[in-house]
Amino acid sequence: MKKILVIDDVHRILTDGLLELGFQVNNQPDITRDELLNIINEYEGLVVRTKTIIDKKVLCKAVRLKIIARAGSGLDNIDTDFCDKNDIKYFNAGEANADAVGEQTLGMMLSLLSKIVKADDEVRKMIWDREGNRGVELKGKTVGIIGYGNTGKAVAKKLSGFDVQVLVYDKYLNNFSDAYAKEATMDEIFDQVDVITFHVPLTKETKYLVDKRYLNRFKKKVFLLNLSRGEVIKLDHLIEAMKQGKVISCALDVLENEKLTTMNNNEMQIFNALRDSSRTILTPHVGGWTSESYEKISRVLLDKIQAFKFQ
Repeated sequence: MKKILVIDDVHRILTDGLLELGFQVNNQPDITRDELLNIINEYEGLVVRTKTIIDKKVLCKAVRLKIIARAGSGLDNIDTDFCDKNDIKYFNAGEANADAVGEQTLGMMLSLLSKIVKADDEVRKMIWDREGNRGVELKGKTVGIIGYGNTGKAVAKKLSGFDVQVLVYDKYLNNFSDAYAKEATMDEIFDQVDVITFHVPLTKETKYLVDKRYLNRFKKKVFLLNLSRGEVIKLDHLIEAMKQGKVISCALDVLENEKLTTMNNNEMQIFNALRDSSRTILTPHVGGWTSESYEKISRVLLDKIQAFKFQ
């Protein structure tokens, strides 16, 4: 009987389904890293979300491990290089929360252009400023999407009813234009877009992809959204671009350091600048965190684990 360790919160569809398939399941969503290190050698399968970093130290002790199932879309908390060298298979469930991220992106985009969050805050403070909250329409704008995986495609599809031009750049795809988006070069993105939204995984190539040089290449003043990973954007450079007027406003579902109580002085200064600005929308990494996606993620992982051929 193959043993699977679950170390984060998942829908019971996954744990119940694994039991029905004949796996021995140890569901430990509150396990500590030290506890994980002590028992990981017993398991052929591991289910993770984002709480724990599955690095070389963990993987070296995982002598029986065959698969890592990531309950979400990213793989940046897993040492995939080590896994590749040691024949440990890994997969995520990015297709399961793509619609959730797509809807969150659209909501944040509309909120930025219409200044909904700013207006709501002011009215609650008894400030009735119509002119100061005059928005702009999404119709007729050019939206740039960086990354055309599951979430990028979901965003493009959901934009299809807004009479916008959608340009997409994805370094790893070719000839991928479809009914919802047009493949573009980065030069075309920089020259044409009014709104830019990021949907890329965090890798060595994308870490701090968006810096001062990147932001200065936009020909127009832009609205910027990031619903991928916080470290894709150098936030101090983004703040400077906002001060200079290169970025009109931004919506961030992710931060470089999302453990707010552990921020160092520099991180806290950056966070305060974002928090105190009326031109930002901040949410706590909930783009893919819906009731529906919570269930769908577990269904997708169950299917993928079932399909895996354990040796």
